[in-house]
Amino acid sequence: MSDWLIYRGAGAPHDGIEHLPPPPPWRDFDGGPLVAPPAALDPSSERRLGVQHREASHHRPGETERELVNAALYLRRPLLVTGAPGSGKSTLAHSVAYELGLGRVLGWPVVSRSTLRDGLYDYDAIGRLQDLQIARAAPAAAESVAAPGPDPTDEPGGGIGRYIRLGPLGTALLPAARPRVLLVDELDKSDIDLPNDLLNVLEEGEFRIPELERLAGSAPEVEVLSDDGARVTVRDGRVRCRAFPFIVLTSNGERDFPAPLLRRCIHLHIPVPDKERLAAMVRAHFGEGAAERYEAVIDRFLDREPGDVRAVDQLFNAIHLTQRAGWTDEDEEETRRRLTAELMRPLDRTR
Repeated sequence: MSDWLIYRGAGAPHDGIEHLPPPPPWRDFDGGPLVAPPAALDPSSERRLGVQHREASHHRPGETERELVNAALYLRRPLLVTGAPGSGKSTLAHSVAYELGLGRVLGWPVVSRSTLRDGLYDYDAIGRLQDLQIARAAPAAAESVAAPGPDPTDEPGGGIGRYIRLGPLGTALLPAARPRVLLVDELDKSDIDLPNDLLNVLEEGEFRIPELERLAGSAPEVEVLSDDGARVTVRDGRVRCRAFPFIVLTSNGERDFPAPLLRRCIHLHIPVPDKERLAAMVRAHFGEGAAERYEAVIDRFLDREPGDVRAVDQLFNAIHLTQRAGWTDEDEEETRRRLTAELMRPLDRTR
């Protein structure tokens, strides 16, 4: 394997990220102050990777997949991953985080109502107003009973930081020594504006929080809550990255994206999984020998008409039901075949 590969797709954690060369001059960022490293992978990643990370140890991504992941790492560019549902697009982000030790994967599942602000931060203005009113009324009401609680107006910026929480994209752009992994899932489901709205943030590696900018003179540093649940410092109302995050944008191909977005991304298309890749996934989730034991189910999953759409989850459901139901005699075998056919019905057919 070529020595230039940082992500090797070998399914074993290593310190390769420490050998990542400096970024191109036009992708070199200088945000600060540095935040603490994130927590380790969470159960969501463990589910994606398979029980006890067996998928990571069994599956070997193809050469093109490995090379384009590394191109995104070297060039500090987002990776736009397209492919059919269930082809492993989102799992790729978890695999990179696991192998390179980049901690918890930040997830932003996009829906038709998603806006850029949703990904960057949320400001609870109503909650802040209510707390301020309660704090100001408390001294008079509790004068003869007990000492009032802490007044949020005594905190930097009037306590505004307690009401701001960074979203997954905003947290990924915090200044960190190592890149965070961000999964922006199913970007093609967004409204028409979101891909264009992302352009400046992805290019500049920073964003501003107007509510904090207005207070920068009196409170240049304010602590806010990150998507990880940690308190982090925002200086002068601006969040600017140090190590550009490894961003995976997934798409099921339901729409085309504007050329400016495509220009800012590395594009990877993952084909429909073949039998070898499906077998590796089955071993990951059902253990050694499972691919051979359920080979007939895998073959049936692959036996489809041209244009039929099936997701790998359907295969997993069929195998799990077969495994747990314990069908043995001829009548039960007929039940197994019938239910397997129903569970793996092409998604583009309603009947």
